[in-house]
Formats: sequence, C-alpha cells, structure tokens
Amino acid sequence: MATNMYDAAYALQKAITENPDFLSLKQSYAAVQADPQAKQLFDQFRAVQMELQQKMVQGQQITEADNAKAQQIVAQVQQNQKISQLMQAEQRMNLLVGDLNKIILKPLEDIYGPLAQV
Repeated sequence: MATNMYDAAYALQKAITENPDFLSLKQSYAAVQADPQAKQLFDQFRAVQMELQQKMVQGQQITEADNAKAQQIVAQVQQNQKISQLMQAEQRMNLLVGDLNKIILKPLEDIYGPLAQV
C-alpha cells in the first residue's frame, strides 16, 4: 500500500505544532514580542546575525569591529531572561528538526551512504 507523502508530511506538521518543544518556542517568542525592550534587543541580535551571515556568504572578511559588535549584542542577549528562554527553546526545536531530518533522509543515506564518507 503506497503512502501519500503529502499526507504524511501534513501529519508531521500537525505533530510538530502539538509538540511541547514547539509550544514552548511559540510561547517564548510571544513573550519576547510582547516586551518592547526584549523585542528591540532580539531584533538587533537577529540583524547582526544576518549581517555576519551575509558577509560570510559573499566571501567578505569579518572584521574585528564586526566581532566586537556581535560579542556585545550576545552579552546583552544572554542577560535577558526572555530571550535566553527563547534561544533554549530554539535549540530544542533545532534538535528535534535535526532528528526528524535524519529519519526522513535515511532511505537516501541507505542508497548513497552517509555524507561523512564523501
């Protein structure tokens, strides 16, 4: 009996939205968004992250000033309890998604072998 892949994907989507780690992430994100100071700091943190990622993708050098700016914002973020909770929830979700990705891609790995052997 063939499984409709889209039905399975939608079932997985529903399971994720009901997962306690996802619910914690959603609640933590809402708490940050509801706090103007935390929201502003979180937005600054994300902007710095995006700026550094874009420089890396474009092959540009990350300067000492870039590093200092990033370290300063990280220190501020770590001191904000709401953002720290959000980041912990993000880490748990990243682990879950990583585990799901490994499971989903297992049939391809069985054919081609693990990427680490390449």
